[in-house]
Amino acid sequence: MTQFDLQLHADVLIIGGGPSGAWAAITAAKQGAKVVLVDKGYCGTSGATAPSGTGLWYVNPTAEEREAAMKSREALGGYLADRGWMKKVLDQTYSNTNQIAAWGYPFPLDETGTSHRKSLQGPEYMRLMRKQVQKAGVRILDHSPALELLADEHGVAGATGVNNQTKDTWRVDAASVVIATGGCAFLSKALGTNVLTGDGYLLAAEAGASLSGMEFSTAYSLAPAFSPVTKSAFYTWATFYYEDGTVIEGAGSQRGRSVIAKTLLTQPVYARIDKADDIVKKAMRQAQPNFFLSFDRLGIDPFTQKFPVTLRFEGTVRGTGGIHIVDETCATEVPGLYAAGDAATRELICGGFTGGGSHNAAWAMSSGYFSGEAAAIYARKLGVAASDRKAKGLSEASGVPKQATTKSGAPDTHEIIKAVQDEVFPYDRNWFRTGEGLQSSLGRLDQLWDELNQGVQASDGNVVRVREAAAMTATARWMYTSGLERKETRGMHRREDFPRIDEAQKYRIKSGGLDRAWAKPLVDGAQTAEIKEAVV
Repeated sequence: MTQFDLQLHADVLIIGGGPSGAWAAITAAKQGAKVVLVDKGYCGTSGATAPSGTGLWYVNPTAEEREAAMKSREALGGYLADRGWMKKVLDQTYSNTNQIAAWGYPFPLDETGTSHRKSLQGPEYMRLMRKQVQKAGVRILDHSPALELLADEHGVAGATGVNNQTKDTWRVDAASVVIATGGCAFLSKALGTNVLTGDGYLLAAEAGASLSGMEFSTAYSLAPAFSPVTKSAFYTWATFYYEDGTVIEGAGSQRGRSVIAKTLLTQPVYARIDKADDIVKKAMRQAQPNFFLSFDRLGIDPFTQKFPVTLRFEGTVRGTGGIHIVDETCATEVPGLYAAGDAATRELICGGFTGGGSHNAAWAMSSGYFSGEAAAIYARKLGVAASDRKAKGLSEASGVPKQATTKSGAPDTHEIIKAVQDEVFPYDRNWFRTGEGLQSSLGRLDQLWDELNQGVQASDGNVVRVREAAAMTATARWMYTSGLERKETRGMHRREDFPRIDEAQKYRIKSGGLDRAWAKPLVDGAQTAEIKEAVV
């Protein structure tokens, strides 16, 4: 048996230390479980939430306000969201947000002393969450990405990984596992996404879990060409220009982003946030100070001067696809395995469309709570010996490498990653999809997958990049296989060859597979178990 530098036993293992992972850890610990949390970065500072401000789907529990909140995005999402799930998440988000306030989060007060709880500042939020995770007695392993899940005939049983800083290996045997590793932005350099490479999707697929909604992965966010900050909401007050200063008709942040994408295929696009009055300008700087850092350093006033913009790919971080969950506990098809946050499908409350923050932040805290509670209950039912099952690693069985090869001629991780990015970043391949284009990209991605499985070199010595390269390749294949299956335009999934919604395709699409990626409709009784109206 392989010897590890650190070996731990736990009831529940949480993989990922963003908001969903933190909520899962706290909730599991409060159920009396012994919990270990491993994070690829530093729990409290890594991931998409920590460096940013985020809106929050916090809605007062009145029938009128809840109805308006649920109705507001149903059409945008192609009517694929489930109202039972919406109500469940709205209830839990309301409760969790009030709990954050009780823990001391400094929500702003208006002149009447009313606390406003519809947004969170990432640094303060995640600093508070780390403290609460530690206070709950959770063991945190920072800079410690998971490289493979452990399993036996009864289901998952922990994970193994490595400490990125010390290179020490670790193994955590656990009765249940929550995957909270975030989405996949394919190392696009969007702020906070450097650790979001789809690792959890690959871990889950190796265990036998499937995914859902992976066609809804065409999330590109507006950003200055010189900055990683993707805060598209501010561009609501912007005018967009060609290089010669002519206004680009129809271009916009919410409706009109396709016009920007088409223009960027052939020439630069410039923006100026010239529709904001003094009150809005002040509110912007207070709400998102990091948005202005790059401008201030370069001496650019975005309210009076034009600046170049781009559409930076954020994939499933702002998309809605992720690991398929089968019931209200956020369980997967695999016994003992749960998913939360961006790692789990968000279709249940968003359908085929979501932006940044708001629903995403609500889903993170709520699904984290549901999965952490369920994982602890599952572990308790298995009993005291459940975390000592002599389980084996799954990557060997799947054939997907977790270590670099020394075989000469094998591709390097950088080559694989660049080749995957060349398939998912271009607007004419991913934003403006066609059956022919998707099939062509899939052919190249399948070839990459075959090459990768023969062994990958890591010239920079970073063995974690081997798994990241595999995870990004697999994620792109699931995205495009699902995109081929959905022969219509719905939510954020756009098919140039099928430009309209087809009511006969009002269903979710499940996907999976490693050697051979597959996708199929989830219809009628095969749909994810629905939460009944009684949850209100």
